[in-house]
Amino acid sequence: MFAAIFVFCGTINVQAQVMKAADLEKYAKQKYGDKWLDAAANLASTLTLDKNESLTYQQVIEAPGKTKAQLYVALNYWATATFKDKQAITLNDKEAGCIIISSTIDAIADHTGTLFRYVVSITPVIKIDIKEGKVRVTYTVQNYDVLKVEDGGWLGGIGSDKDDQKRRNQTIYSDGKRLKDDKTDHRLYDEQWEIAKHYPFVEKDAQKRTCSKALVMTHAYSNAIIDKVEEALKHGITGTEDDDW
Repeated sequence: MFAAIFVFCGTINVQAQVMKAADLEKYAKQKYGDKWLDAAANLASTLTLDKNESLTYQQVIEAPGKTKAQLYVALNYWATATFKDKQAITLNDKEAGCIIISSTIDAIADHTGTLFRYVVSITPVIKIDIKEGKVRVTYTVQNYDVLKVEDGGWLGGIGSDKDDQKRRNQTIYSDGKRLKDDKTDHRLYDEQWEIAKHYPFVEKDAQKRTCSKALVMTHAYSNAIIDKVEEALKHGITGTEDDDW
């Protein structure tokens, strides 16, 4: 499975935790601009979907002179320090030289339309294969995870009681997030949008604006992940992990 191989440039300030959407958006705007439709259209010419219709990025990082065991230790350290959720690391096999991570980044895109509000999150699968002197990183996203808010659009509050509208804005719409499987409000429910069936891979898309930003943010996050893996291989997490101690 091989698609959209790229060499990234530039850096992003990623703390030793899952990146926040706000930091990711700032980085994406610096790199691609804040016109999401244009940015998505420009990226579309460079991206292809894999055989499973997923958006997949893959890069081999050379690490001359380092053994498989050394590389595994460095990347295991990076993974456990970066992804605090104990469930995020779904496979950690030293002998096979493979680490698989699946961790959600919430609210990468938030768009309010006429009738609905859409809040998009992604859960990339990050696979790290380790050999003597090199590492391969594969980053895959197949779906956008969508929180769809009924009556959350521009027309949602017309004719409603002002106090009730204020309450809804504060308790439901403030950050676009809720607990998983929370069904306490009938206007909130989850959807999964297949990337292959939305813009820019499909030109006519009712969620074009939402998916434009979601694509750019997904792409930007892949850059950040591969950046961090390369940084961990070359300089460690703290910059002090050497053999002279």
